[in-house]
Amino acid sequence: MRLLPSILLAIAVLAGPAAAQVRVKDIADVEGVRDNQLVGYGLVVGLNGTGDKLDSAIFTRESLVAMLERLGVNTRDQITKLETKNVAAVMVTANLPGFARLGSRIDISVSALGDASNLTGGTLLVTPLLAADGEVYAVAQGSLVTGAIAAKGAAGSITKGVPTAARIANGATVEREAPYALAAHPALHLALRNPDLTTARRIEAAINRALGGAPARTLDPRTVALDLTGHDVIGDLDRVEELRVEPDMAAIVVVDEASGTIVMGSNVRISTVAIAQGNLTIRVTETPEVSQPNPLSGGTTTTVPRTNIEVNDGADKKLGILHGNVTLRDLVGSLNALGVGPRDMISILQSIKAAGALQAELQIQ
Repeated sequence: MRLLPSILLAIAVLAGPAAAQVRVKDIADVEGVRDNQLVGYGLVVGLNGTGDKLDSAIFTRESLVAMLERLGVNTRDQITKLETKNVAAVMVTANLPGFARLGSRIDISVSALGDASNLTGGTLLVTPLLAADGEVYAVAQGSLVTGAIAAKGAAGSITKGVPTAARIANGATVEREAPYALAAHPALHLALRNPDLTTARRIEAAINRALGGAPARTLDPRTVALDLTGHDVIGDLDRVEELRVEPDMAAIVVVDEASGTIVMGSNVRISTVAIAQGNLTIRVTETPEVSQPNPLSGGTTTTVPRTNIEVNDGADKKLGILHGNVTLRDLVGSLNALGVGPRDMISILQSIKAAGALQAELQIQ
């Protein structure tokens, strides 16, 4: 039995140059400027026999009957005889972006709700999209694109992608706006996407230098208050978004044991620690040989087992010493020099953390 760890992908995010500055708009959002989620229930028609089975998908059958009645077709008396397989019930979702105006178009996603096997080639009928307040903000309709391939025969089938999920580019028209008068709100908040007090203070200092005075003030690691009273709100906000700052990064090591992925930040440091690593590998190889007797000897042909057992206890591994204030590059280089396998590296990081030598937050997923 072989106990070697499987191959894993180790990703080390190394620090860039000291002047690795980014725009404020890339690391912070203006509070109040946000998307709104929309959802709707509709029907897709025109499927090539890959739609819902009406005898099991009751909601599809009732929706089909109700739609036909609205169009003046009475099928209520023949509801039990509806056997079409070209219709599917779907959920339609979309994001209504901030400042979307009446009549603008947005993308939508369509997902099968019943037992439809493929939505390729279908057409979504008029579907109202509602927000959390229950009001209709957009109406969707159009031809579906799945980007999937599905084919089957009598003895096999193949599917590439997800044929029960589709998208329609510009498939919905905005019918109601989510009002937000940005120019009428001189008191704004910038929300950092990755909360960090050092980064927030750097944003505050950059804004105050650019606009003069002290319009910016850090409230917490996530929020920078911006008071633009008496200023051109839109013009100054545009200048703020283009300012460049150097974001700070916390020392974090993220380990995904399921996939064997390790991601380490550039600020990870290791105190003085000694590391020894060795794997016990037992390889059992069976090579049976056939024993063939000589002609007319009266013997019988038999199979003779041949077993070869190899044991590797890692005796060639050596003890390595990592001195204080070791950087990420030194850590990875030292572990690789010891011949440490990817999954063994996860165990070593956990042991270093338990010994108090890992000066970083270790997140196990």
